[in-house]
Parts: sequence; structure tokens; C-alpha cells
Amino acid sequence: MAVLSARSLASILYYAKAFNFSQQDARMSSADFDQLTAAVSRLFEVLSRRQIPYLLVGGIAMRVHVEGRNTQDIDLIMRRSDLASLEQLIIADESRNFIRADYYGLQVDLLLTQNPLFKQVETQYKTQIQWGTQTIPCATPQGLVILKLYALPSLYRQGQFDRAALYETDILQLAYNYKINLEPAIRIVDPHLIETDRAEIRNIAADIERRIDRMRRSGQG
Repeated sequence: MAVLSARSLASILYYAKAFNFSQQDARMSSADFDQLTAAVSRLFEVLSRRQIPYLLVGGIAMRVHVEGRNTQDIDLIMRRSDLASLEQLIIADESRNFIRADYYGLQVDLLLTQNPLFKQVETQYKTQIQWGTQTIPCATPQGLVILKLYALPSLYRQGQFDRAALYETDILQLAYNYKINLEPAIRIVDPHLIETDRAEIRNIAADIERRIDRMRRSGQG
């Protein structure tokens, strides 16, 4: 399991932005890196000092459990009512269960605990990871699988096929590396999906499990 620091986390965000060729005007400098490092440190220090409950999820949480995963933002599960304690958080986009915000130049995506599944993951699927001299709560591999399975039907409906493919790969890596049986995760997600999405998730999970089976057979060869 990876050990995070403000600089290592900022480095992940920095290089993901620097090499994002879809944003041709995005130029990253050493000053940008220093700004990201400061923003990351400030965010987690404020969360700790003000005792705001949260859970680290998304790409950074993936990076904790699986090497090589990049991301351009920080994803947290939080209560909407706690946003008032983060005065410098500027909301850019908001929906019922999600908020995209900026914190001193750092993109922060929030999954709100008013969604029962997010609340369940936040309370039942967390571990502690080292963050400098303190620890921070991070989703377990099983918790990340649950969140990504839940997100997949919506991504396909929105035509976000690249992101859907990335999430499927995340699930594959987590399930393979941590020997996660997808069926219990599917049962947790099922009550929060419409009927057609339930069938689609089972088809996706079956395909992932076939790929894992092939990988394990190849490794024995």
C-alpha cells in the first residue's frame, strides 16, 4: 500500500495535468507544482483540524492500492452540511449527489453522503493510510469496486466510454490484485440501480471475471 505525502500526491496531479494533451493551453510550471502541493496540504490539514468526516476515493485512492493510476483531481465522500466549514472551496458544478469544486487551484470532486450507497461506503469500507505524520481515511479496494460498479451504467448512458473503460480496468485490477469476488459488491449496488442497469452491471462483471480467469490461467502457464 502506498504512503502519501503532499508532494507525492501533488506530483500525481501535476504530471496528469502536464501531459493532458486534450488541454493544449495547459502549461504546468514549478510554481504550479508548489501551488498544488500547498493546496493539497492545506485541504487535508483543514479537514483534520476541523474534524470533518470524509473518505478519500477516486483516482488517488486507486493509486494507494494499485501502482500507476493517474488522476487530475481529488475525490472525497463528504456530508453536504460540512461544506460550510471549507470556506475557500468554490463550487463550480453541483447536482443532487455530486459537487465539483476548486480549492486554491486544486480540483475537488465530492460525493455526498445523502446518497445512501456513498454513505455506506464511507462508514463500512474504509481503511487508514499514512499521510506525512498523520493518517487519513481511504476507501478499501472493495469500497472502490462498489463505487465504480455503481458509476458504470451512468457513464455508458452519457457516452463517456473512455471513462467507463478506465473504471472497468480499475475494477479488474482491484479484483485481480486483492482477490475480490464481484458478486457481493453487485448485491450491495443492486438496490440502488434501475432494473436495466442491474442486468448491465452483471454482464460487465461477468466479462471482467472472465478476463481475470484468463490472466490467472496465463500466470500459471
